[in-house]
Amino acid sequence: MAKLAGWNVEIIAISVDHVPCLKAWADSLGGISYPLLSDFWPHGEVARKYGVFREEGHPERAIFIIDSEGVIQYIDIHDINDQPDNDLLCEELARIDPQHVKLEGDLDKKMTELPVGGVVMYCTPWCPDCKLARHWLQKNGIPYTEVDIFTTPGAERQVRKWAGGHLITPTFNIDGKIIIDFDLPKLKETLLK
Repeated sequence: MAKLAGWNVEIIAISVDHVPCLKAWADSLGGISYPLLSDFWPHGEVARKYGVFREEGHPERAIFIIDSEGVIQYIDIHDINDQPDNDLLCEELARIDPQHVKLEGDLDKKMTELPVGGVVMYCTPWCPDCKLARHWLQKNGIPYTEVDIFTTPGAERQVRKWAGGHLITPTFNIDGKIIIDFDLPKLKETLLK
């Protein structure tokens, strides 16, 4: 959301889950700041109209960028376990609206400003493994710096570089040693010597 501040865009999420399930999910994240719509009944009707409903009963993970005239300008369909590349989405928005001035500046330059030294955990507020990692670090009295990959410029791109193009959280930079995901054996080996 921070990356899209200043853009003339509206974000809407659509799920085939029913409203109480969506509310519980949003509450588990501490709330969300964009509309979350239910495509529960008729089940998946909106997803069908956009051509992304699977016969198994669930939609693809899909992103559509629709311009102010209602024309679909961009479609991204990817594996349900993959997070979209927000930098790529911003590039697409810039292509669609070239008059817009990108507020973030040079992401590669800002990547050099990411924290280094000690335990740095790249995560999101809602990721279940990130929550487990926070608890484990605190329980073991290990100080750490937390970097939200979606609100810290350059963090998402850095995690993708470390994780071979994937967006996996948490990802740790422990004095230069990169540990992908909440890999407890590797964390214990590195931090509990």
